[in-house]
Amino acid sequence: MTTREYVIDAEGLRRTYTGGFEAVRSVSFSVARGELFALLGTNGAGKTSTLELLEGLARPSGGSVRVFGHDPHTERAKVRPRVGVMLQEGGFPSELTVRETVRMWAGCTSGARPVGEALDLVGLGKRASVRVKQLSGGERRRLDLATALLGRPEILFLDEPTTGLDAEGRRETWELVRELRDGGTTVLLTTHYLEEAQELADRLAIMHEGRIAAEGRVDEVVAAYPSQISFELPDGYHLGDLPPLGQLGVTGHELAGRTARLFTDALQRTATGLLTWAQAAGVELRGLDVRSASLEEAFLNIAREAKKNESAQEVGAR
Repeated sequence: MTTREYVIDAEGLRRTYTGGFEAVRSVSFSVARGELFALLGTNGAGKTSTLELLEGLARPSGGSVRVFGHDPHTERAKVRPRVGVMLQEGGFPSELTVRETVRMWAGCTSGARPVGEALDLVGLGKRASVRVKQLSGGERRRLDLATALLGRPEILFLDEPTTGLDAEGRRETWELVRELRDGGTTVLLTTHYLEEAQELADRLAIMHEGRIAAEGRVDEVVAAYPSQISFELPDGYHLGDLPPLGQLGVTGHELAGRTARLFTDALQRTATGLLTWAQAAGVELRGLDVRSASLEEAFLNIAREAKKNESAQEVGAR
């Protein structure tokens, strides 16, 4: 894949707020045309700050960003007509109806699709005459999405698009986003829902404290972290009474009281060996929990590793 096939390109991106707080610290990634890229991270990780730089809503404190080969901040007129943006909250006038709101937005959008079509896309067609203030939180998110889709964008920025939606609404939104992606729209998504990213993303990046801690296809990111098995040690037994952990394929372990947690890259071999030993010893492994590697585990591992590093730095500074 050549650089020309990327429609979003961030290089060494930084964003520092008044007071010196650096929310984005040398972030680099690219998004290909027609790709769905998810940006994940805990609260305060820098996702929204990064997204605003890509959208051209703020100037980077350092580094560069290009959208369709243009600076989205200084060359906004060349980028904005080709982009749809769904913010975390739209802030629409509460007294307008849904139809009036979308019609008003369409008047500011080049080549806007018909208002009714936009509302039907997000399932608000039957709520067109309802005032914005009467909408539920989930319906307001649908309205935000409808306005983002008005211009038939080539790139769609979605900042926490399914917050407030029920399970059915979330699934319907996922299906719509898939259809847009399959139709050639490039999507950059931020979300707190790891299942959402795992369902939708072609590639993703996980941010922590303003930096990218992991990036790649979902399967690549997941494969970098182990599966795990946890259980309560039987009465009278210690971890050393188990078969040699290396022979079981265990790559690491933790012990909290009587609860053991084994990490492994060979889940079937480890589970089979452990259960065979328990059966031969005539013991029960209470609280047995076997988990395959997942995006959630990768995310939690990154958070745990970050806390360990922070603790080590605090000890070193004393």
